Amino acid sequence: MPRTIFERLLHELQDDVLAMGSMVEKAIYRSMDALKNRDLELAEQVINDDILINRKRFEIEEKSIQLIATQQPMASDLRIIIAVLNIIVDLERIGDHAEGVAKIVIMIGDQPPLKPLIDLPRMAEKTGSMLRRCLEAFINRDAEAARKICAEDDDVDALYNQVFRELVSFMSEDPRTITRATRLLWVAHNLERSADRVTNIGERVVYVVTGKLEDLGISKY
Repeated sequence: MPRTIFERLLHELQDDVLAMGSMVEKAIYRSMDALKNRDLELAEQVINDDILINRKRFEIEEKSIQLIATQQPMASDLRIIIAVLNIIVDLERIGDHAEGVAKIVIMIGDQPPLKPLIDLPRMAEKTGSMLRRCLEAFINRDAEAARKICAEDDDVDALYNQVFRELVSFMSEDPRTITRATRLLWVAHNLERSADRVTNIGERVVYVVTGKLEDLGISKY
């Protein structure tokens, strides 16, 4: 296969990653909207759409393996393909976390809100922003941007700790709130883990650019 055709296929592969990333980012925001608005129909949509995210992951994986098997890519190209294979796993997991939030929304149903939702939407917004910018850094081969984005995981961790302390306080003061508070803790955990997965993606961006694997997930929290 001529080099120009290979480069086109590699470019299409990266476009597929961006498309999958967009699907996952949308799932994050929709699951949070479903929680804020007690929108069970939207929650069901997030759950159903997770099948499409999984399908996209397998499609990209098949294309990646095909490129490796047939083209004997150079070292720099191989790093990109390997990074893609790792990134799509993390994207799928983030999608699973969004699906988890949607399932919690259905569990909550029409129960009255325990408290105004402030920090959880902030966590979702931050995580979605980090994801979008991290994938842009991947396309632009911007390792420094990836490192800075990964450092923002501390902001998500700080919000998680704040939510955790507040909800534990609710449970301590009134045991009747335990079930509702626990479900919100599950939501916070899903968002915190999603941000960790974005950090994994950032590490792959650095790997593509430098050829070195760095641990960017060391938090001060």
